[in-house]
Amino acid sequence: MKTWLNRNVWTLSWVSFLQDAASELLYPIMPVLLTSVLHAPAAVVGMIEGLAEGVAATMKLGSAWINKFLPRKVAVFIGYALAGVGKVIIAAAGAWPIVLMGRLTDRVGKGMRSAPRDALLLLGSDKAHRGKVVGFHRTADTLGAVLGPILALSLLAAFNNDIRPVLWFAAIPATMSTLLVLAVKDHEPRVLRVKRVKATDASAASASSPAAADPITAPEPLSRRLKIVLGVISGFAFMNFPDALLLLHVSQVGFSLSAVVGAYLLYNISYAALNFPFGWLSDKLSPSGIYALGLVCFAAAYGGMSLTKDHSLTLLLIVIYGGFAAANDTVGKSWVSKLAPESRQLWAQSLLQGFSGFGVLAAGLWAGAMWTIGGGLGSVPLMIAGVAALVVAAVLVFMGRD
Repeated sequence: MKTWLNRNVWTLSWVSFLQDAASELLYPIMPVLLTSVLHAPAAVVGMIEGLAEGVAATMKLGSAWINKFLPRKVAVFIGYALAGVGKVIIAAAGAWPIVLMGRLTDRVGKGMRSAPRDALLLLGSDKAHRGKVVGFHRTADTLGAVLGPILALSLLAAFNNDIRPVLWFAAIPATMSTLLVLAVKDHEPRVLRVKRVKATDASAASASSPAAADPITAPEPLSRRLKIVLGVISGFAFMNFPDALLLLHVSQVGFSLSAVVGAYLLYNISYAALNFPFGWLSDKLSPSGIYALGLVCFAAAYGGMSLTKDHSLTLLLIVIYGGFAAANDTVGKSWVSKLAPESRQLWAQSLLQGFSGFGVLAAGLWAGAMWTIGGGLGSVPLMIAGVAALVVAAVLVFMGRD
């Protein structure tokens, strides 16, 4: 077996595959549950997703602090368990506030598990292979996102479009995913975690009393280069709309409901197919160059969708957009992991994912507010975001190698 393809990479890839299959089985039909079954207004759908993104981002930022009290593996297990509980709450919901409770429970779990899971994923891997490691994991995760909508369409056909039993099926892969976390290995002994907590406390104490600082145990600082990369990736998230808005645009240009689900499936296939190649390229070449390529894909997709209503061209642009998703997730995470000190991997990933989550939340708010400007269909915010992507890509290319 390849040295980078170790036990944790395999196990966590299966964990993410199963969990994403459960999430993406539920995600496309949840708006129908809210509006058609529970008779909630359309604004409630947007409110629930906005709150969910905010909660997930907050938990991601706090995951390094949680690690002071919980080992990484325990935090990951609890995170996946909460996601499973959230799906059960949604399946049992008789009113939209219960769906909100379930969705928030799910997102608390996602925010709690994401950064420590990525730290465990990269544990013991050589920095020269981290693009491949993250790419392999993201491929498995996204294949779950491909399977989920397929399962949803199949189950809806089997149950004559009865949503309730389909929702309950999402709990099965979610439970399997949670139990599989038990097979993950964490080589961080508790004594080392306690030392790191003490080092963090000593670092905080040194701000008021230099004599209290211990230069031997003080946590290794994040480099200026890493801070710039974190700023670029999380800053651009303010242009990266939630996928729900892109699906809204696809619907508004005339796609049927089943065609919208099919377009979402096509996007996930593209995303899954490009994760590993982009990760491999980022190991061989410059991560900044591959990330810039992803931004060009983003610019082409957003800018193109703002200018056309043609269905065939829209589907092509959705496939191209999968290139940005692969660059943002795979290259972004592996790029940060290569620049972060080994002792600060969890902290670096929590900063990346937390601030990026807040950026996506803000992008959804400003884009939603501007959605009907200039003829509607989101053409104005799509064009603004597309132009911004080209500018950032040009800056990365101009700056040269990482």
